[in-house]
Amino acid sequence: MIKKAVIPAAGLGTRFLPATKSMPKEMLPIVDTPAIHFVVKEAIESGIDDIIIITGRGKRAIEDYFDESPELEMHLERNGKKKKLQMIREISQMADIHYIRQKEPKGLPDAILKAEKHIRDEPFAVLLGDDVIRGKIPCTGQLLDVFEKYKSSILAVKKVDIKEISKYGSVKGRLTEDRIYLVEDIVEKPKLEEAPSNIASIGSYIFTPKIFDCIRETLPSINKELQIADSINILRKMENVYALEIEGKRYDIGNKLGYIQAVIDFSVGDEKIGKDVSDYMRRLCKC
Repeated sequence: MIKKAVIPAAGLGTRFLPATKSMPKEMLPIVDTPAIHFVVKEAIESGIDDIIIITGRGKRAIEDYFDESPELEMHLERNGKKKKLQMIREISQMADIHYIRQKEPKGLPDAILKAEKHIRDEPFAVLLGDDVIRGKIPCTGQLLDVFEKYKSSILAVKKVDIKEISKYGSVKGRLTEDRIYLVEDIVEKPKLEEAPSNIASIGSYIFTPKIFDCIRETLPSINKELQIADSINILRKMENVYALEIEGKRYDIGNKLGYIQAVIDFSVGDEKIGKDVSDYMRRLCKC
C-alpha cells in the first residue's frame, strides 16, 4: 500500500503576479480554503498520510497554514467560537507533513528528485500543489486502484480539445482496458501538428522508485528546466508505464481561467452562500 506523496509547490506563480509576489499561488483561496488544502485532503482521502511538500523561497505561508496556531486557537476558544476552533485544529492534524526546499525552479522532475531520501525505495504518489480535481473517487485513489493491479508507474490523463493540447503533455498510448492505456510516448507541450493525440497528462502520478534514476538521466530543455515527459520516456524503457483516464473535474489553479472556474463552482456548491451566488449569476446572465 502506498503511504507517501510528494506535492511540488515551489513554482513562482508568475501568471498571478502581482498577488504571488508575496503569496504562494498554492495558497490562493477557493472561497475560503487554500488550493493546496484540497490537494493534501485528496492524498489523505486516498489513504496516504505521509506527505512531502517541495517548497521554495517565499513559500513559508504553506508551512504556517498546516502548522499549529496557538494564538489564533486561544482567541477562538476565549470567544467561544468552538466550530472554527475545531476546524483550525483539524488543519494542523491532517497528516504527517514534511517540507523540503527546492533552491531554484528547475522543473517538476527536479522537485520530485528532492524527495528521494524520504521516499527511498517505495512507490509514491505525486500531486501538483495547484491542481484540484473533484470526483466521487479521489484522483489519486483511482490511480492507486490501477497501480495495485499493474504494480507499475501510472499517470492521470484527460481527453482535451486538440486545440488545447499544446498546454499539456500529449500521450500516445494503446488502450488495454476501459480508460487504461499502455503509454508508448509522451510529448511535452507539442505543437498542434506534432501532438500524438488529444490525451493530456494532467499532473497526477504514481511512480515506482525507478523514476529517480530516470530523472538523473534527463537532460534540460531549452529553458534549462527538466521536463517530466522526458523522464517518463526514459522510465518506459525500464518498465511499462500506464495512463488512466480519470473520472472527475480538474481545475488548474495555476491558470487564471481555471482558478475563476473553481471559485465559481465551489461557491455555487457552498451551503452558506451557494443560493446567493446562483441568484447573482442568473442576474448577470440576464444583463
